[in-house]
Amino acid sequence: MLEEDFGLIQLSTGDLLRAAVAAGTDAGKQAKAVMEAGQLVSDDIVLAILKDRMAQPDVAKGIILDGFPRTAVQAEALDRLLAAAGQKITAAISLEVGDAAMVARVAGRYTCAGCGEGYHDQFKHPATAGVCDKCGGLGFKRRADDTATTVRDRLTAYHAQTAPLITYYDGKGVLERLDAMGPIADIRQALGAIVQGVAA
Repeated sequence: MLEEDFGLIQLSTGDLLRAAVAAGTDAGKQAKAVMEAGQLVSDDIVLAILKDRMAQPDVAKGIILDGFPRTAVQAEALDRLLAAAGQKITAAISLEVGDAAMVARVAGRYTCAGCGEGYHDQFKHPATAGVCDKCGGLGFKRRADDTATTVRDRLTAYHAQTAPLITYYDGKGVLERLDAMGPIADIRQALGAIVQGVAA
């Protein structure tokens, strides 16, 4: 939605890593076994893939980082990577969701195999069962690591390693907290206000 509203590019490190795995790059081969086990790949692999992607011309207006950084060490490495390019983080948004709701949200998601449009077992079904609303495709897929058990494991890692980033970015004066339990339209509006505020 932010891509549509502001012309920004969302860079999901998970998507970037999966693309590297599919392309069979060296980093992709290294990441494959780790990702299939639901674990986190090394910082060096993530940073190398992210740096390559951020050098492409379509990200000139700005990017939305999704899934990175996950640790204080990664945040510091990202700060160095951006500083070398004359850039910096302008907002770190904490989308706050309870653990039980997060498990239900992630474990229920699936996408169109053709165009990537997202759906959910509880919250968003195709208008016609088995047919993608966006492209008319008939194939759907789920990520192998989107199981309730794997999500719970990732939440344990989040609380231990990622939650401290809230303090890290608050100390830099760029943290924005957003209750993400409400309706999507309300969250979209609140996110838009944050992006407008930092883009001004």
